[in-house]
Amino acid sequence: MDIASFIGMISGIIFIVVSILISGSLSQYIDLPSVMITVGGTIASTLISHPLKEVINSFKVMKFVFFNKPINNNEVIGQIVSLANTARKDGLLALEDIAGSLEDTFLKKGILLVVDGTDPDLIRNIMETEMDFLEARHKKNQAVFDSFSTFAPAFGMIGTLIGLINMLKELDDPSKVGPGMAVALITTFYGALLAYLVFMPLSRKLAHLTKEEILQKELILEGVLSIQSGENPRIIEEKLKAFLSPKTREIYDSRNKEIHEGDLNVSKK
Repeated sequence: MDIASFIGMISGIIFIVVSILISGSLSQYIDLPSVMITVGGTIASTLISHPLKEVINSFKVMKFVFFNKPINNNEVIGQIVSLANTARKDGLLALEDIAGSLEDTFLKKGILLVVDGTDPDLIRNIMETEMDFLEARHKKNQAVFDSFSTFAPAFGMIGTLIGLINMLKELDDPSKVGPGMAVALITTFYGALLAYLVFMPLSRKLAHLTKEEILQKELILEGVLSIQSGENPRIIEEKLKAFLSPKTREIYDSRNKEIHEGDLNVSKK
C-alpha cells in the first residue's frame, strides 16, 4: 500500500471541501450540466486520442498507484551475491536448481540464460529488449492520464464559455448576472480539480514507479552479467551498491554487518 498516495488524495479532497464549507455551501458547487461538459468532454477527447483498450487498461493499472509492492533493491543485491557465491563454489550449472525458486521472473530469466551458456551480448540484448518494451507499455498508460489532465481544464474552459454566453443573454436582468457568472466558472473549477488533483498526480506516480522498476532491472542485468563473467562476489556486491542511494546503502551495510556478527557468534558456539 502506498500511504503517500492515499494521504495526498484524501487530504486534497478534505482541504478543498472544508474550504468550501467555511466560505459557503457545498451545494453551490454542484452543477450537473457542468459535470457533463467537463467529464463527458474529457472522456470523449481521450477516447479519440487513444485506443479503447489502452484507456480501459489505464484504469486497471491505476490501482498500482495506491497498492504497489515496495521495490527492495537491498534484497535483490543479497540474492545476486548469494547466487554469485554458489556459482563461485559449485559452478554456473549449480544455479539451475536455485533459479526455479526465484520469485523475480526477470532475475530468473537472466540466471537461466547464464546456465544455458548464452553469449553475454545476447543476454544483454534480450534483457534490455524486455526492459524497453516494459517501459513502452507503462508509458502508454501514463499517456492516457496525461491526455485526461490536458483535456479536463480545456473542457472546463469550454463550459465556462457556454455559461458566459448564456449569461450575456440575460444582461437585461442584472440580478441574474452574478449567479450566471458563478455557474459559468464552476466548469473551470471542475476541470482544474480533475487535472491537478487526480489525473496529473496519477501520471507522475506511475512514471515514478516505472523508473524504480527499470532501475531494479538494470541492477539485475548488471548482476547477472557479473556472475557470468566469474567476478568475485565481493566485487559484484560493491558494484551493485552503486545503484543504491547513500541512505539505502547504509541500511544495506548495517543489515549485512548484523548478519555477519550473528554468523561469527554462531561459529564460536
